[in-house]
Amino acid sequence: MPNQNSVILNCLVVDDESMGRKLIESYISQVPFLKFVDAAKNAFDAMDILNRESIDLLFLDIQMPGMLGTNLLNNLDKKPMTIFITAYPQYAIEGFELEAIDYLMKPVSMDRFVKACNKALTQAKIEIALKAQKQTPIQEDAFFFVNADYSLVKIFNKEVLYIEGMKDYVKIYLVDQKKPVITKISLTGLEEKMAGANFIRIHKSYIINADHIKSIRNHSVILQDQEIPISANKLPEVLEKIGYKE
Repeated sequence: MPNQNSVILNCLVVDDESMGRKLIESYISQVPFLKFVDAAKNAFDAMDILNRESIDLLFLDIQMPGMLGTNLLNNLDKKPMTIFITAYPQYAIEGFELEAIDYLMKPVSMDRFVKACNKALTQAKIEIALKAQKQTPIQEDAFFFVNADYSLVKIFNKEVLYIEGMKDYVKIYLVDQKKPVITKISLTGLEEKMAGANFIRIHKSYIINADHIKSIRNHSVILQDQEIPISANKLPEVLEKIGYKE
C-alpha cells in the first residue's frame, strides 16, 4: 500500500465451505482495490498462509472445525484488517471486541460486501496517513507555560498526550507521567496558547497531540492505551490534519 491514491488490499478468504470461499473470491474480483491472494478451509491453513504472505484484509468465517475464526484472530500477533462472514449472529459482540472492520451475515449480498470493503479501504488510508504523519519531523524544543501547583510549569509540546477540559480547569496528560498537570484555564484559552502546534481539538472536552495518534476507528482516536471520542463535526478536521485523502 504505497500511498492513499493507489491502495490495493491483499485478501485472504477463510471458510470451511467451498461455495462460501468461491462466492467471496468472485466478489473480490469485482472490487478494483481488492486483490485475491489465497483461500483456506480452516484456521490452521490460514495461519500457514498468513506466515507466508502479506495479507491486508482477512475475510474470516467463525464456525469452523478445529478452531473458531475468532480464536484464530485472537491468537495472531499481527492482525490484518478483518471482516467476519458467518451464519451465526451470536459471535457479533466478540467479533467487534476483536476490532473487526465489519461483521457480515450469510448469505452475503454484493452491496453489503462492497460497503464493508469500503470501510476497510478507509481504515487503510487512515493508517497510511498516520504512518506518513509520524515520519514528519516535529519541533523538538517547542513548549508553553501553565500555572500549576503555585508555579509556572514548562511543558514541551512533544510530551503532551492529550488535554481534557473541565469547565474552568484543564488536565494536561503527558506521555511518561501518570498524574496530569492541572491548571486553571479554559480549554479554549489553552488552545490559543498552543496555536500553530500539532494539536487538534477533537471534541468540546478534548485536545489531542496528533504526533501520538496510534489509530483512528469508529469515531474514536487511540493514544497509547487511551481511547478518546471524536465529535462527528470534528472528524473531517482530524483526518485533514493527519493528511488523509478520500
